[in-house]
Amino acid sequence: MKKDWFVRELEGYSKLTGYKKPEKYTGAIKLDSNENYAVPKEFLESMMSKARERIDIREYPLGGTEKLVEEISKYLKMPKEMIGVGNGSDQIIDLFLSNFASKATKILTSDPTFGFFEERCKLYGISTIKIPFDKNMMLDLDKFLSNSKKADILYLDTPNNPTGFQFPRKDLEKLVREFKGLVIIDEAYVEFSDYSIVELTRKVNNLIVLRTLSKSFGLAGLRIGYFVANARIIDTFTRVIQYPYPLNTFAIEVGILSLKQSKYFEDVACLIKKERSRIISNLQQMKIFSVFDSKANFVLFATGGSGQRIYKALLEQGISIKNLGKIGKYDGCLRVTVGSEEMNSRFLTAIRDLLN
Repeated sequence: MKKDWFVRELEGYSKLTGYKKPEKYTGAIKLDSNENYAVPKEFLESMMSKARERIDIREYPLGGTEKLVEEISKYLKMPKEMIGVGNGSDQIIDLFLSNFASKATKILTSDPTFGFFEERCKLYGISTIKIPFDKNMMLDLDKFLSNSKKADILYLDTPNNPTGFQFPRKDLEKLVREFKGLVIIDEAYVEFSDYSIVELTRKVNNLIVLRTLSKSFGLAGLRIGYFVANARIIDTFTRVIQYPYPLNTFAIEVGILSLKQSKYFEDVACLIKKERSRIISNLQQMKIFSVFDSKANFVLFATGGSGQRIYKALLEQGISIKNLGKIGKYDGCLRVTVGSEEMNSRFLTAIRDLLN
């Protein structure tokens, strides 16, 4: 019967795991999702109050995304014709995969990479060529270059989630310039890193650079993503592929107000980088973990066979971090978000107490 096709399709989809969101633990310090708690809640609430005064939610946000794009343009010092927006960078990734890839497409990426991207590839039946991290939790450029001719799309989150790794600039630029297919560079954590390649979009026509206001701006709950690419890609995406109203009125207005105060958020990012160094240094001094360098707002460390025990013990003390299990040759990998100074101190004290 004709209706059987839907049952078969639904059964196939039901076997996929989908992107797994973190558990929400009431009363716990939340250091498991790379959210930005170094931005004071009061500062954001003040900005949200101003946004509420400036909008009428009875109206569609006509012209709203265009105003947001203008502010992003000023922030990046890039032409507004080269900027598109989305409901989080997740939605932008999804639209590019669903419209520009197929089951015949091969994507070159790292292993591990951003979990949502991996799950979306599985959803659309897109095969991936995964380059694993080495024993130092770093990527081999030559392995990417040697596999580049086998792939149609290159996707790299840089800095990488969950490792925090970022290629040296010259290496990443070499890979981007030499890859002949579509290149998607996900810079969700770039404000905490050493550099961005967003300027390269002026010269490389097959390059898309994803960005977000979720991380360094502390606006994860508003789902404001954007990307930079050549004007032809932006025009086609915005005019044809993207939804008519990808962002709600409130998110647009808060985004605009935040970008107007970008210097404040840059200072917060500097504080996070300082705190990140403190966490790495303290974990290294404990001499029982493998602690990896990070260019993001989190730190990855391996505990051997103690990962689950440490994860549960921290949770009992009201601290939630990310339990990743095995990555490459390392067992018991845990990832902790760099939070406020107080939150980081509580995490480090709890770890010390566990070891003692």
